Amino acid sequence: MKGPKVYVTRQLFDKVIEFLKEHADVEVFEGEDNPIPREVLLKKVKEVEGLLCLLTDRIDTEIFDAGKNLKVVSNYAVGFNNIDIDEATKRGVYVTNTPGILTETTADCAFALMMCIARRIAEADRHTRNGGWIHAWGPKMFLGSDIHGKTLGILGMGRIGTAITKRARGFDMNVIYYDIIRRRDIEDELGIKYHSFRDLLKKSDFISIHVPLTDVTYHMIGEKELSSMKKQLSSSTRHEDP
Repeated sequence: MKGPKVYVTRQLFDKVIEFLKEHADVEVFEGEDNPIPREVLLKKVKEVEGLLCLLTDRIDTEIFDAGKNLKVVSNYAVGFNNIDIDEATKRGVYVTNTPGILTETTADCAFALMMCIARRIAEADRHTRNGGWIHAWGPKMFLGSDIHGKTLGILGMGRIGTAITKRARGFDMNVIYYDIIRRRDIEDELGIKYHSFRDLLKKSDFISIHVPLTDVTYHMIGEKELSSMKKQLSSSTRHEDP
């Protein structure tokens, strides 16, 4: 169809492409699940007014120089640190993203990873698939640690941090948090307590990080921070497999 030209940097769901084609002249990168090569992106962006990209695509000064007709860059993601926002603003290019849609999904995945580590599920899975169960089994194998009753420290009490808290409360976890902005409005509602960054590191059995990537949060957790944490889980039932 006639309309503004839009380039999509990755194969997306059919419904997304069909919707776009109702409103624009759309071309989609044909590389299946592979990221678009930089040289291809630089070539294609010269011809379009709209660009629908992913976090794996670096949209910087070089891209904006090539895409002189660009009016909109839409990020198929919640985050947007792959896009030079200042450069887009200077050139009058709109930048959009998809905030909020992955809050619960991300919280599910983060909590699942914590349980996987605590219960040593990945280790036990590999052991089973490698035939280890044939040769030996013992009551102390892969016990790991309980989740319930432990202290969960959350760094960043935004949308995802709040969603994680709700899941943790269902497992009778003691939740503490640190954020540059204290969330007194939800402390009583969710039964959580505010701690300083240092105290949170010392008191937590598990820590879940949900902060945006900025100059302040870059390398927020390093050797110094890890060394200040507990050496083992409180009341741990963790045992090494024979």
